[in-house]
Amino acid sequence: MLNIVRRLLPAFGTTYGPAGDGPFPGILILHGSEGGFSGWSHRLAVLFAAHGFLAYPHAYSRGGNAWNAGAIEEVALDRTAEALAALREFAYCSGRVGLYGVSRGGEHALLLASLMAEEGRAGQADALAAHASADVVCGAFDARSFRDSGDPGWQAWDAASRAWTWRGSSERLKPTTRIEIERYAGPVLLSHGVEDATWSVDMTRRLAERLAARKGHVETHFYEGEGHMLRSEAENLHHERLLRFFSRFLV
Repeated sequence: MLNIVRRLLPAFGTTYGPAGDGPFPGILILHGSEGGFSGWSHRLAVLFAAHGFLAYPHAYSRGGNAWNAGAIEEVALDRTAEALAALREFAYCSGRVGLYGVSRGGEHALLLASLMAEEGRAGQADALAAHASADVVCGAFDARSFRDSGDPGWQAWDAASRAWTWRGSSERLKPTTRIEIERYAGPVLLSHGVEDATWSVDMTRRLAERLAARKGHVETHFYEGEGHMLRSEAENLHHERLLRFFSRFLV
């Protein structure tokens, strides 16, 4: 008998969860610029499933496939809000759902939480974790123009193009706009590698400072000597902290 089972979330995609009828606490996972087909978000989903969660890796990048990461450009955050609601209402879900994003996925998660909170919208995430995230809205990213750091033409994102839309518009989501995560009242876990050369650790430090002014649970973890991608020992510790955090607030 399988210990981890794939189930289709109608109109969205594959979830991974424990065997049996549940219900299980849900986690919606948001990938970074590697795209939804790279396998990293599915790897995370299987890890969560192995520890009792129903995890859905939401592929939001545009035009991606197994050979190309696609683009983070004019991505409708409303669609992610719909996915969050669909996961919450899924027959195998307990009705409590967390958000976890890494890198651009962390930006995505923080931005969605702040916008839903600003509107007082029902169905906000019950807990939120973001690793190696920016604290401001970043510009669009297109994998077709990706270059390694240091190569001619290298850029982390395109300041002239917009990554996100909300309610059909990107006007409020221009690059460098501050993400007002302090509007979100739920529990938050932030983490970052101190030697991250892709997104500065100072971004997470600023997020933590803003969250410290509001009520509610906030925990922040900085990994000394680690870059944008955590190595084995740090990643194991990080996963333990993630599981403890989501177990506390979703189970």
